[in-house]
Amino acid sequence: MAEAAEPNGAERLLRDATALLDGHFQLTSGKHSAKYVEKFRLLERPVQTEALCRMIAQWAQALRPQLVAGPTTGGIIISYEVARLLGLRSIFAESLNGGGRAFQRGFTIAHGERVLVVDDVLTTGGSVREVLSAVRDMEGAVAGVAVLIDRTGGKADFGVPFFACLTLDLPSYEAPHCPLCAEKMPLTVT
Repeated sequence: MAEAAEPNGAERLLRDATALLDGHFQLTSGKHSAKYVEKFRLLERPVQTEALCRMIAQWAQALRPQLVAGPTTGGIIISYEVARLLGLRSIFAESLNGGGRAFQRGFTIAHGERVLVVDDVLTTGGSVREVLSAVRDMEGAVAGVAVLIDRTGGKADFGVPFFACLTLDLPSYEAPHCPLCAEKMPLTVT
């Protein structure tokens, strides 16, 4: 079951960090959207990042995690900060050339160790699913999943407790069907 933080607080933190933007954006997929999340604008601001990670840590305490794991790149910072707030160890899973992710660099997970998987922005869930698989490959137990921003509108389901600081339903459009293009709004390529 998905849970979310008080949205105005999380949204305010993201807007204060200029990480949640309104306008007309061409996403990396080529689709257009009226909102854009620039996660690295948030990650350059420790105060806002810590406040959002604190929301995750407070939610996660009831799950009794023993370890926090995230994917590279943005997930490393989130994993570290959530782990720091919980007083736990933090590790990250790296992309493999043949696909998927694995824990490398000597990272270990004890058999049955309760792992909280965290990431910055959830769009398709691919990175999170790869980390979940890597945790299970090392015989860890997934305690839950948490993200700063859920772009799926609350539709994500990983089969474990799930939390998002902010859930957004961000529709996107193919360029020929984009209402923002029809209104002749200036386009920003991301």
